[in-house]
Amino acid sequence: MAQPTGGDIHVSRPLTNISVAYMQQDQDFIASTVFPPVPVDFQFNMYYKYYKGEWFRTAAQKRAPRTESAGTGWNVTTDTYRCEVQAVHTDIDDQTRANQDKPVIDLDRDGTLFVTRDMLLRRELDWVATFFKRSLWTGLPDQHGSSTAGSNQFIQWDRTSSGVIENLRSATTSLKEKTGYPPNTLVMGQRVFDGIQNNPELLDRIKYTQRGVVTLELMAALFNLDRVLVPAVVQNTAEEGAPDAMSFVYGKDALLVYAAPSPGLLTPSAGYTFEWTGYIGASNRGSRMKKFRMEAIASDRIEAEMAYDFKVVAPDLGVFFYDAVQ
Repeated sequence: MAQPTGGDIHVSRPLTNISVAYMQQDQDFIASTVFPPVPVDFQFNMYYKYYKGEWFRTAAQKRAPRTESAGTGWNVTTDTYRCEVQAVHTDIDDQTRANQDKPVIDLDRDGTLFVTRDMLLRRELDWVATFFKRSLWTGLPDQHGSSTAGSNQFIQWDRTSSGVIENLRSATTSLKEKTGYPPNTLVMGQRVFDGIQNNPELLDRIKYTQRGVVTLELMAALFNLDRVLVPAVVQNTAEEGAPDAMSFVYGKDALLVYAAPSPGLLTPSAGYTFEWTGYIGASNRGSRMKKFRMEAIASDRIEAEMAYDFKVVAPDLGVFFYDAVQ
């Protein structure tokens, strides 16, 4: 006996309550949060720097009657910044727009999210290229993780005998002695965080806490820091059409720095983020999104822009740990 098949009584069409898109989360990006932002009116300019050592010595002497007091003084120098403009766009043509399956496919929404994530990744990669690397920070020589501790080495933090708490506290004390400012921020890759979370030393320290889980807040308290940041940004380095090559941008390294809570006069910080608000607008912190008509190609263009300069201001206020875990 003939019966209707599924294909006879139902025509397949996209569901309207779900769609699938791999998208990096806002909390994975930290480039705008580590160092204080400095809004600037001009794309490039100078700023003053004082010589550190002159503020850590004394010229004061005993003063005899009818004699002058001991004289002293200080010097200043200058450095520069330059905010480069980064931009990316996507075009939505009229024919494709007319064929979109709303509300599941919303090209304006998708295009805005797509170029935003593109720009966030660009900014994160620039941050890593500027700050998260070897042979840059001079607070201590680059520290190399290993199975044993030798010169400028530490036992990798995911090993049982690493002494990670003492390692980071010792580095904090050393930077305080060299600069007068103890580091307050630790930035580590996801692999490093995973390794530290399972370190027996940390688990033993927090075993009587309510949850018994090594959180970022507990790490900060154990290391005598204000913040521990774990960016989980992922980059696909494969060319379009090739198999995906996905990896964490921050790898297995960590950076310990003093980051000023806010910028200001006579305020040292390992780094600053200069944001060209004179071009973009002060309310947008050096970034903006635009949508405008491209009549010549019968399309609407969605464009994102950022204008910034990541600047190492005081390399002696940081120490870099590489190969921090196995």
